[in-house]
Amino acid sequence: MHWMQCLIAGALTLALTACTTSPTGRQQFTLYSDEQLNQMGQQAFAQYNRDLSVVGGAHQRYAECVAGAMINTLSGRDRNKNWQIRVFNDDSANAFALPGGYMGIHTGLLDVATNQDQLAAVIGHEIAHVLARHANERASTQSATQIGMSVLASSAGLQGAQGQQMMGLLGAGAQYGILLPFSRRHESEADVIGLTLMADAGFDPRASIALWENMQAAGGARPPVWMSSHPSQGQRMGILQGNMDNALARYQQAGRRPNCPRP
Repeated sequence: MHWMQCLIAGALTLALTACTTSPTGRQQFTLYSDEQLNQMGQQAFAQYNRDLSVVGGAHQRYAECVAGAMINTLSGRDRNKNWQIRVFNDDSANAFALPGGYMGIHTGLLDVATNQDQLAAVIGHEIAHVLARHANERASTQSATQIGMSVLASSAGLQGAQGQQMMGLLGAGAQYGILLPFSRRHESEADVIGLTLMADAGFDPRASIALWENMQAAGGARPPVWMSSHPSQGQRMGILQGNMDNALARYQQAGRRPNCPRP
């Protein structure tokens, strides 16, 4: 994929770039301001609230309790962000995070995450996506890729049916060679950051492994890892296990244990 890397490198020179660093020390490429992404996150979250059925009461208090315990361990701007979490009535075992600190938990996930520690593993992962500005990276990489494809099409004179076929192949190369692996990197990084967040808040980090064991038991056909935006469950458990000693040490140092009653 050397040619594609060169293509992206050329595309980056066409835009004003911003180099930032993720919480793990990884260099990041971002084109957009936090204000732009936060506004998009706010708009998307408002749409979710209109389109999906919100579950309040004990479910909402449970999610807020778990999320709040981890948010309270943050400092400065991260802690003061307008964090919001909602529980949506949906049978899928899923959760999401949007720029600006907007998070959603599906009721189906509460059937898989059987205690507060397992739910903390999920919410910590979602908080980590926001802290690491992964949405900005994804949007920036996609924009740069599109710029590169346009430049290549123009310079190579790729027109007509043959040109469309070639651009389709190049688009597939960008998807599987750049965009999906980039997303897998984000998922792995969020797992590591989330593990630290839950441990610092007093949630048992070993529950993250139990959660993925529950996910595996739930089953379901999945695409090969190289065609997926997420690492395999086995890979994720391996990454979590590899960072467990540090997380357990932080858990023992936390000196507190949240009490979030499960509905």
